[in-house]
Amino acid sequence: MPKTVDRPEQRRQIGAALLRLAAERGLDQISVRTVAAASGRSAGAVQKYFRSKEEMLVFAAQLAGERVEERMALVDTHLPLRQALRELILTTLPLDEGRRAEAAAQLAFALQAAHHPRLAAIRRQVDHDVRDVLAAWLDRVGCPDAGATADAVIALSDGLALRMLYTPAEQSSLLDALDRALDVLTPDVPSAT
Repeated sequence: MPKTVDRPEQRRQIGAALLRLAAERGLDQISVRTVAAASGRSAGAVQKYFRSKEEMLVFAAQLAGERVEERMALVDTHLPLRQALRELILTTLPLDEGRRAEAAAQLAFALQAAHHPRLAAIRRQVDHDVRDVLAAWLDRVGCPDAGATADAVIALSDGLALRMLYTPAEQSSLLDALDRALDVLTPDVPSAT
């Protein structure tokens, strides 16, 4: 009986290997050969699932975006506004090794997107989707100017994630900065700290 291959799962495993490599070495060091080695496959096996490096990069960028969106979806948005916003932002920050690798990969994709229209389109779509969901939720809970608040929350999240990547020793003070910023964004909600 022929072996059944779960093609989507194989693609996800290869994409996960690419994300690990991107976090460790940056995208300049990514090739079909390096991804094949990192995923425990031959280059020919990887090419059965991805025809080119660009196709692998596009898939991995989508995978990285999905991971963040999945974590965000697990946050209880019925919590008090300030607490829920804090939890949402924490899901995007490099607070452990796995999320640190993911954030480094996301940064590498963002830099690459400046010169690659397909990657830029994926980044814009993920940003747009996250902003729309966040703004809709903020509107439902009665946050004034939900769109502007969503933009501020995303900017805060992006800035903290970047700083935590290159100054991990400052994580505690950066989380304090998060709390101060949330106090400004949600002045009518008592601080949980």
